[in-house]
Amino acid sequence: MKLIGAIAGLVILFPFASFSQSISGTIKDDQGKSLAGASVTLKKTTDSSVVKIAVSGNSGVYEFLAIAPGRYFINASFVGYGIQNSTAFDHSETTRIPAIVLYKIDGDLKAVTVTATRPIVEVKADKTVLNVEGTINAVGQDALELLKKSPGVLVDRDDNLSLSGKNGVQVYIDGKPSPLSGKDLADYLRTLQSSSIESIEIISNPSARYDAAGNAGIINIRLKKNKAFGTNGSVNAGYGIGTYPKYNGGLSLNHRDARVNIFGNYTYSNMINENFMNFKRLQLDTVFDQRTIMTWKGKSHNVKAGFDYFLNSKQTIGVMMNGNFSKNDFNSFSTTDISYNPTNQYVKKLLADNKNRNTRDQSNFNINYRFADTLGRSLNIDADYGLFRIRTDQMQPNFYFDPSGIPTDTRIYNMVSPTDIDIYSAKADYEQNYKKGKLSVGAKVSYVKSMNDFKRYNVVEDVKDLDRDRSNDFKYTENINAGYINYNRPIKKVTLQLGFRVEQTIAKGTSHGQKFNGSEYAGYDSTFDRNYVNLFPSAAISFAKGKNNQFNITYSRRIDRPSYQDLNPFEFKLDEYTYMKGNTELTPQYTNSFGISHTYKYKLTTALNYSHVNDVFTQLIDTAEKSKSFISKKNLATQDIASINISYPLQLGWFTSFANLNMYYSHFKADFGTGRTIDLDVYAYNLFMQNSAKLGKGWTAEVGGWYSSPSIWQGTFKTKSIWSVDAGIQKAMMKGKGNLKVSVSDVFQTMRWSGLSDFAGQVLNSNGGWESRQFKVNFTYRFGNIQVKAARQRKTSLDDESQRVGGDGQGSGPGR
Repeated sequence: MKLIGAIAGLVILFPFASFSQSISGTIKDDQGKSLAGASVTLKKTTDSSVVKIAVSGNSGVYEFLAIAPGRYFINASFVGYGIQNSTAFDHSETTRIPAIVLYKIDGDLKAVTVTATRPIVEVKADKTVLNVEGTINAVGQDALELLKKSPGVLVDRDDNLSLSGKNGVQVYIDGKPSPLSGKDLADYLRTLQSSSIESIEIISNPSARYDAAGNAGIINIRLKKNKAFGTNGSVNAGYGIGTYPKYNGGLSLNHRDARVNIFGNYTYSNMINENFMNFKRLQLDTVFDQRTIMTWKGKSHNVKAGFDYFLNSKQTIGVMMNGNFSKNDFNSFSTTDISYNPTNQYVKKLLADNKNRNTRDQSNFNINYRFADTLGRSLNIDADYGLFRIRTDQMQPNFYFDPSGIPTDTRIYNMVSPTDIDIYSAKADYEQNYKKGKLSVGAKVSYVKSMNDFKRYNVVEDVKDLDRDRSNDFKYTENINAGYINYNRPIKKVTLQLGFRVEQTIAKGTSHGQKFNGSEYAGYDSTFDRNYVNLFPSAAISFAKGKNNQFNITYSRRIDRPSYQDLNPFEFKLDEYTYMKGNTELTPQYTNSFGISHTYKYKLTTALNYSHVNDVFTQLIDTAEKSKSFISKKNLATQDIASINISYPLQLGWFTSFANLNMYYSHFKADFGTGRTIDLDVYAYNLFMQNSAKLGKGWTAEVGGWYSSPSIWQGTFKTKSIWSVDAGIQKAMMKGKGNLKVSVSDVFQTMRWSGLSDFAGQVLNSNGGWESRQFKVNFTYRFGNIQVKAARQRKTSLDDESQRVGGDGQGSGPGR
């Protein structure tokens, strides 16, 4: 009843949403040849205000979807050509514009320079985009820090991601899903510097052309790729200081002409970060009061390089490589006071001084082919190979002292764990016009092989002895075969979209090790096999009511599969009283999501969503051996979430503001037997706001902040509120070639988390924080064909999918 009441209240308080029909045409030069990459702007005839922006594809074709009926005209421009406007036209359903011809001009190219900058946050019909390179306060941050401050995204104490209260977020890098999760994913995101990130896309309701993985949706991190014509580049260097200093720098080079596009960039970071966590745990009659200081030292190199060759006006082939190579040292020093709770008698102290040496190398190689013609047909083929090599060497000494401080015992362990992950994938997507609509079909095959070898040694007087009871190797393979069909069609004032995706999953996990049976060591084999097929439907209905109201109704079914770390049944020791353990019985969780959204005057966007999750898995802290606890993931029974998201951009001359409010109700319920139950609900909200002011003479100031109300992490941990404010200023200099940014993050040092968990006879109070307040400075210098780059800057406001606007079957929203 609480959930029904929450949904009813949200429906009463807020309207519905979305978008409608299309406008398309072709851009040509005075010789009749198609112009690829021309900037095309749709404007209203009443006041010449911009409705949408697009870029013509390889065949000169552009298209605008989700256009309300009205009277418009097209404005087109291209480097070295004069600007042309189409004649005014009336639009009701599907409108085809006669070819617009651009004529070459003589003289200085400055005459046709077009400049346009992207807003910090863009809310579109199918996603929210955080334009990282456009914000001052992103300077010196890594990808994990940026996600902590992104609209609707929550990062908990263990660096798990959730979106609008739902776990199961699938992270993509440049449109490709990452196989990493948990700590491995968090460590990788820490190595991605903001200087190498172009934007972060938050896709809450993906269509059938996306992989079905990701119950909460998809977070796609787009790395920078210079799309400017001519030969140009940039260099940047940055410095930050919190508790420890941090350094970063980078170089970007690009050459593009009518035939080829060659691009590459490199970034380097050298950082030291400090975190702290405090845990007070009551288990039976014993209290464990643990205080920990963690220091993370990391050096990372990020590389991206690629080559595109335009075979003709319809065909393009390309190759691309991404690489991340890092070396990290993680040191953790903790003190744990252990006492007898009934009498509050101090029993003993445990000191743990852990040192973890880690190297992480990963690369992804891609070859791609694209075909697109003037008849609306397109074919995209991609083949990828990715490899991850992770090496971990952890020394874990534990020293015990009695109440008087006299040493009583010493236990030292050494854990060595190499991990190799190889990923192979190939996919093809085809799209064409069909019966007054667009038909899309595609297929994908992927194969993942993960090898993890864990060895634990007992160390006595510097001599290491292999503990065969606590060592194992784990091999996991996963093959996913997928196909989809998607069709969307406008019918009068309504656009319908329907998609089906089928995925077959074939997985096998094998854990080998030895156990002492009393007389000798005997091998064991914990092998499990999974083979299942799922159907994932998606649908959308879009329509406009008048000129100012657009509506959208959506539905999708999605899956979240357990990661290989969560399935490994071996026990990984964290300290003397805490360890982690995988669960071979962990099954996928499935989500059915429904959404209704409304956009008013292309600005105020309100979205209402409801999700029901079956077999939701969450990270639980359970008890073992009376005084010990283990962390494991299990399938909760159900989770119900109702959320509402409201966003509004404001532009008042020199002042720009964006506000986003995300509210949700979440109910967790499960019964594990033996008195272990979960029945928790929460009403929570997150507020994100960014304000920018142009002060003149190249100066720009920016103030942003976010607030997260009390909520629930991982099903059992009830948290308190957390908030922060960032401020920064930038100065354009050296005739626009140089840019200096200075900022302070978490000005009031309020990013401190805390919370309470009461589960399975264990009460846990904890809190923590990190080097959240930092002073940062960054300088960027651009060189090469600056005028051409400026003239093409409007093109960079669109992502790599802009040439097939609405190709995912759900169209694109305002600002596309």
